Amino acid sequence: MLDPTQLFRIETDTPLAEQSASTLVVSLGGFIDAGNTQKLMTAHMLGTLEHTVVASFDVDQLLDYRGRRPMMTFDRDRYSEYDDPALVLYRLVDAEGTPFLLLAGPEPDYQWERVSEAVRILAANLGVSLMVSAHGVPMAVPHTRPVGFTRFASDQRLLTENEPLFGNVQVPSSAEGLMHIRLAEAGMDTAGFAIHVPHYLTQVEFADAALAALEAVCGLTGLAIPAQELAAIAGLHRADIAKQISENDEVTEVVEGLERQYDAFTEGRRRRSLLAAEMNDLPSADEIGAELEQFLRAEGEDPGTKGSL
Repeated sequence: MLDPTQLFRIETDTPLAEQSASTLVVSLGGFIDAGNTQKLMTAHMLGTLEHTVVASFDVDQLLDYRGRRPMMTFDRDRYSEYDDPALVLYRLVDAEGTPFLLLAGPEPDYQWERVSEAVRILAANLGVSLMVSAHGVPMAVPHTRPVGFTRFASDQRLLTENEPLFGNVQVPSSAEGLMHIRLAEAGMDTAGFAIHVPHYLTQVEFADAALAALEAVCGLTGLAIPAQELAAIAGLHRADIAKQISENDEVTEVVEGLERQYDAFTEGRRRRSLLAAEMNDLPSADEIGAELEQFLRAEGEDPGTKGSL
């Protein structure tokens, strides 16, 4: 492997020890981000919180420009602007003054292992103990019900009250996913959330999913990130989606079918949870056996001979 430290440049004169933060949020887009969930959450963080640039990566070594050409502006008779891609490590401060780090930018096309090692080196020097990410995945769910998510983590203690929807499955890899593996191997905790986005909204902005992602990240990390602006955007998105669906009978029928399916699934899980709780309240086999032995001993005693020689 080529030297990972040659992939990034420190952009601050402040020593890294003074830039420390325990949480690193990773936002690399990846091969899928249904509803622009991660994109909206990241833009909200950067637009809401105070932030500075800690380091930047040499994207010329990492991106396939011909595979996903950056945009340029042609103004009448000349090229005037170039939307150059950037992979940047930011330091943000939440509403309560707690710092955290955000790695945001396009997913590298090349050198995933080297990038992961570079991120590990930066994270170690900045005192990171937890990496977290969130992105959207398309699911057969209606937008009219609460947004769900699948959580994952390197350590079971980070998965409180978790009910997995999937077993052992193969999924396409991503640079972000590889970071979860490599940073966990290096001794850091990693966790993430795959937010369930209605499959018919995969290609549009769905801020309800971004809001759910933000709440999930804050719930895990304890960060205080104001969500009012994102919630307002989500309200506008819901109104626009409702208007468009109301104008299409076929889509309305699909959504109503998903609602029935979702409600039946939710009711089934609720009943299983109640049954599990009832089963937990039942005495164990050992407790029943002990009670039976005590009863038989009591029945075998002759009341008339108690206390006699």
